[in-house]
Amino acid sequence: MSWIDQRPDDAMDGAFAALGPDHVPTCDAGSFRQAMSRLGAAVHVITTEGPAGKTGFTATAVCSVSDAPPTLLVCLNRKSDSAPVLLGNKVFCVNTLAFGEEVIADSFAGRTGLKGGDRFGNGDWLTLATGSPVLSSAVVAFDCRTIEVKSVASHYVIYGAVEAVRLGPTGEALVYHDRLYKRI
Repeated sequence: MSWIDQRPDDAMDGAFAALGPDHVPTCDAGSFRQAMSRLGAAVHVITTEGPAGKTGFTATAVCSVSDAPPTLLVCLNRKSDSAPVLLGNKVFCVNTLAFGEEVIADSFAGRTGLKGGDRFGNGDWLTLATGSPVLSSAVVAFDCRTIEVKSVASHYVIYGAVEAVRLGPTGEALVYHDRLYKRI
């Protein structure tokens, strides 16, 4: 079942009505996954450290929400081992990987068998405002404090206020497209 939760914007004078939880027809999951594989996206490692522990995961579902105030969102499968840690810490860092960092992407994607804090064996790590691990070689890092979490279908949509930004070395970014790593 799919639905969209929209709240009317005061400026729109109620033009948007809330949708859901009524059933909305969707394509089958296999067709959707195949189509999404053709949607190239930057590869990010989302990290967190705090009272709930230290972990990270690879994600392509990251998006800017607003610059006033600076806010972004990250999507995370609710069944992920990283979910309770990230939700518990209430802070995270979005590390956008450079081309050539496929080993880091695979480690945090669970393709190497490493879990939790053991995934931090590759790369040099530092911290910014929130204490979440920042990959020093990341093209850019957004250090965030969680401001809202929505449960949508199989995932959490986690909104973060950006407390600090670190611009890394210039160069090509790592992209995932057609189930392969590529550069842009």
